[in-house]
Amino acid sequence: MPHPDGSAQHAAALDAASRGWRVFPLIPGDKRPAVSDWETRATTDPDRIDRAWSVAVFNVGIATGPSGLIVIDLDKPKHPDDTPPAAWAEHGVTDGADVLAVLCDRHGQPFPGDTHTVRTWSGGTHLYFAAPKGEELRNTAGDSARGLGWKVDTRAWGGLVVGAGSTFAGHPYEVTRNAPVAPLPDWLAELLRPAPLPPQTPITVALTGRGRRTAFLRSAINSEVERVTGSGPHEHNNSLFCASVALGQLVAGGELSEADVTGWLLTAALQVGQGEREALRTIASGLRAGARRPRTVAA
Repeated sequence: MPHPDGSAQHAAALDAASRGWRVFPLIPGDKRPAVSDWETRATTDPDRIDRAWSVAVFNVGIATGPSGLIVIDLDKPKHPDDTPPAAWAEHGVTDGADVLAVLCDRHGQPFPGDTHTVRTWSGGTHLYFAAPKGEELRNTAGDSARGLGWKVDTRAWGGLVVGAGSTFAGHPYEVTRNAPVAPLPDWLAELLRPAPLPPQTPITVALTGRGRRTAFLRSAINSEVERVTGSGPHEHNNSLFCASVALGQLVAGGELSEADVTGWLLTAALQVGQGEREALRTIASGLRAGARRPRTVAA
C-alpha cells in the first residue's frame, strides 16, 4: 500500500517517468487532475516531479498520448444492475476482460496479455501498449461508435490513466506484470482507427436580404464555422464550444434560429471527425452559455 506520507506515489511517479511516460499530479486519493492543462504540463523531468510531489500526497496521472501509449482499460461491473447488453451477454461475458477475449476469438488472435499490466482499484485491468508510430489515436469508450465493446475503454491522445502507486476509495493501483510495453497489435490498431472523414463540402449559410446587417451575420457565421473546420487535431471540441457560444448570443438576441446554427455547426464538426452525439452535446452547451449574453445587430 502507498505510504501516507506520499513517498510511494512520489517513487511511482519517478518510476513512470524513467520509462518515458509523462506524469502529472492527480488530486490525492482521486482520479481527477490536480493541475490545469495537464496534457501539456505532464513531464518526465525528475526535478519537476520532486517539486510537485513535495507539496501533497498526489496520485500519479499518466498522459497517455504524449507518452506514446495506448492503454486498454478492462473494467468490472460497478453494481448488480450493471449487466452486459444482449449482444455480449449471449457470449457469457461478465466484464471487460471477457469482451476482449471474445474479440480475440473473432479475429483469430491471442489475448494480448504479454505487456505491462496494472490492476486498478476496482479489480479491473490496464494493459499498456506502445502507440503506432506517426498516428494519434484518440480515446474510445465502451460500445460507442469506435469503441471495442462493453466495459472496454481505451486511453490515448486526450486521455489519462491513474498510475500504479496511486489509490482510490482506499484501494491501490498495482503492477501485476512488470513487463516491457508491447506494441499495440495491428488488428487492434485497425479497430481503433477512426473512419475516414467525409469530404469537405461547402457549408451553406441560408440568409436572405441585403445590407449591413445581413452582411455582418453572414460574416459572423462563416467565421465561427471556419473556427471549427480549421481547428487543430486536439482543438476541435473547444473550438466548437466557442463557436456555439458566439452564435448562441445571436440566437438569444433573435438574430438567428437555433435550428440553423445547430445544423451549420454540426456539419462543420462532422467534417473534422467529431462524433454526432458528442458534437450535439457541445453545441447545446455552448448555445446555453451564449444565451446568457444575448446579442443583436443594428439594422
